[in-house]
Amino acid sequence: MSDKDPIVTVKDLPMTFTVKYLGSQPAKGLWGMKHTRKPVDYLVSQAKNLPANVILPVVRILITKQGISYQEITDKTTTCEPVHFPVDVISYGVQDLVYTRVFSMIVVTDDSLDNGIPFVCHSFVCESRDQARKITYALAAAFQDYSKRVREENKDLSKVKRFAIDLRSPEEQAEASEEETEA
Repeated sequence: MSDKDPIVTVKDLPMTFTVKYLGSQPAKGLWGMKHTRKPVDYLVSQAKNLPANVILPVVRILITKQGISYQEITDKTTTCEPVHFPVDVISYGVQDLVYTRVFSMIVVTDDSLDNGIPFVCHSFVCESRDQARKITYALAAAFQDYSKRVREENKDLSKVKRFAIDLRSPEEQAEASEEETEA
């Protein structure tokens, strides 16, 4: 962690951020940058090729101890239902390595492989790389609280879903990815 990394604790939650929703794509794995890379590259490519009169939806992200929800910000005559992901279905969250203003998370949509790939990568374009980092830290705080609650409830740890948050800076991620293998 560097000196300028945002400090976000459970006491700071809930936190709200205004961002653009880049979209979602299937992910091939539960966690790790190698499973967000292709979805993010595809979504950014799609966004760059939008017609000039089409913009990405602006959404308000709300991060609480219970999870993440986002709702499109529209004019006052229309209302959009919020999309909510409980903390126990989010398996990974990261500030993107290449597009440092992008925050992505992997959501587990199904506990079995019966319906194909059960992992979906959701990505958001932030106003700055610092905002993407702060969202990552806010999600990390929610994960920490969830983990603490699970331990306190003395649940059978074999049934607890795993999750990960990558708090390394994009520069540290790049350095580490050169050493990683796909094995």
